[in-house]
Amino acid sequence: MRLVATDLDGTVVRPDGTISARTRAALSACLAAGIHVIYVTGRPPRWMGEVVAQTGHRGIAICGNGAVVYDLDADRVLEARTLAVENVRACAQRLRALMPDATFALETLAGFRREPAYLTRYDTGVEAEIGSLDDLLEDDPGVVKLLCRDETRAGDTMLALARPAVAGLASATHSDPHDGLVELSLEGVSKAATLAALAAARGVDRADVVAFGDMPNDVEMLAWAGRGYAMSGGHPDAVAAAGRIAPSCLDDGVAQVLETLLRRSA
Repeated sequence: MRLVATDLDGTVVRPDGTISARTRAALSACLAAGIHVIYVTGRPPRWMGEVVAQTGHRGIAICGNGAVVYDLDADRVLEARTLAVENVRACAQRLRALMPDATFALETLAGFRREPAYLTRYDTGVEAEIGSLDDLLEDDPGVVKLLCRDETRAGDTMLALARPAVAGLASATHSDPHDGLVELSLEGVSKAATLAALAAARGVDRADVVAFGDMPNDVEMLAWAGRGYAMSGGHPDAVAAAGRIAPSCLDDGVAQVLETLLRRSA
């Protein structure tokens, strides 16, 4: 084990937003042993401050489902792979045709933007710019993710519709089957693709990577890593991709696995 890649929400971050003392200790023990630790999340960079405050980890994070490489210490975006404006428009047009109740928002390098009808379920951390999709795209703000919400559908249903519809334009995924939301990134962008590049830059073979996750946006990463662990109770697609199960987030599953692996390597 030379690199630990972990999803955040539902994996190490509990529903109340906290990270347990045991999990923090296990991640710190990995760092003390010279093992790279990389947070790999669908969150935008502006939501990383609370994680840094709890764990004290100030290395590199992968945000936006792989679209952004972010320096936690410098609070700076190092790399970003963004959707072309014409692709955003084309994706929205195709998805509206399939889901007439769909509304859209944008995670961009310039901040969060949304259509008036788009309902946010979480505190975005910033005051959103609100307008029509064409107006929101006018200055080409660097779209990290196109968010498509449909209050009448579940995430899995939306994803099944979205993936073939946007093929060739974007990659689609979601992080909550109970939320009517799919997230679209530049085609080919995933947590796995960005993690693979960062591992290679550090001279770490995939066989030496241990990854944790729980949702469809973790699937590629769990399948790519030498050891992928889906959290108990995670989405069936994540469980199938990983081949290994860790105890649940509430049971400090990531910590339990890491403690065992560290003992074996001692």
